[in-house]
Amino acid sequence: MNIKGSLPLLILHVLSTSPRHGYAILKEIRQGSEGVLGVAEGTLYPMLHDLEQRGLIEAFEETVSGRLRRCYRLTDAGRRELDRQAAEWRRYSRAVNLLLGGAS
Repeated sequence: MNIKGSLPLLILHVLSTSPRHGYAILKEIRQGSEGVLGVAEGTLYPMLHDLEQRGLIEAFEETVSGRLRRCYRLTDAGRRELDRQAAEWRRYSRAVNLLLGGAS
């Protein structure tokens, strides 16, 4: 399934729990979805850059095991956008479930 449209929501959600570097974001999306959702690095990093330009996340550098890593954290604007997108997603998924005859 193509997750590109929901990728900003997933990234904001993952970063709402704690700051992370790119690979950790990929790993959390994959593990949190029990392997159903996978994101290619070539898709993730342009999206991170876009979210940063929009002021929804901010990047910072952190040394982990002697290696400098670029990490990301949610901004206040990002938290508001996460709330907005999550509410929109709930409305959308409920509507799809209603049409498919499933539970909302």
